[in-house]
Amino acid sequence: MAVVAPLLALLWALPGLCRWLARPYYPLSALLAAAFLLVRKVPPLCRGLPSQREDGNPCDFDWREVEILMFLSAIVMMKNRRSMFLMTCKPPLYMGPEYIKYFSDKTIDEELERDKRVTWIVEFFANWSSECQSFAPIFADLSLKYNCSGLQFGKVDVGRYTDVSTRYKVSTSPLTKQLPTLILFQGGTEIMRRPQIDKKGRAVSWTFSEENVIREFNLNELYQKAKKQAKPREEGPEEPPAVPAAVPQQETKKDK
Repeated sequence: MAVVAPLLALLWALPGLCRWLARPYYPLSALLAAAFLLVRKVPPLCRGLPSQREDGNPCDFDWREVEILMFLSAIVMMKNRRSMFLMTCKPPLYMGPEYIKYFSDKTIDEELERDKRVTWIVEFFANWSSECQSFAPIFADLSLKYNCSGLQFGKVDVGRYTDVSTRYKVSTSPLTKQLPTLILFQGGTEIMRRPQIDKKGRAVSWTFSEENVIREFNLNELYQKAKKQAKPREEGPEEPPAVPAAVPQQETKKDK
């Protein structure tokens, strides 16, 4: 399994790798990085290089170069967290019951505008985010408890539909703290979101627990309100009272 997973990840990333190699900037950068290692480690080339090692060996990295390489490696791993996520053990996908509608880039706006009496709670997520995977069963459980005709739950994969992330201002950067993002829509308009975004565009730290979602979004109040609004629609318009039939007047003694 340890060998199969990297091979599958490599095959999955092969089209993107071919497009990457087609750009001259990236192969040139890789060539320069390989040239540095070659010059630094091959004895005929590294003999005349300066070194700060105590043993004076010019064909090995000194402490300063080791620190720089470790720092650059950490940056590269963080920037490519999506690719690394495919090659590591990730939380299992939630496959349990749920009352959630999944949107695409073409259906999300249409659904939010279809019936403005419906309140929507939409999760913006990405499959490569471990935080989103951990929150999936919590969001599904909330949908089972609070879903009704006037209060509905939805999800959209902003890792796949990047234009949706741009439209709703949800960052999908590997270093972002905005995944997942919950947005409450009423009448097709955003009312609130968690986590909040400060003036500098940074996400305010927030814990995605069931209790926090219920409290911050007032789910109990929204559910009761949605149920009351849904009753008249389910029962239909009231029928007008039946008009009693005319009773024929009997002939009185005077008429006789």
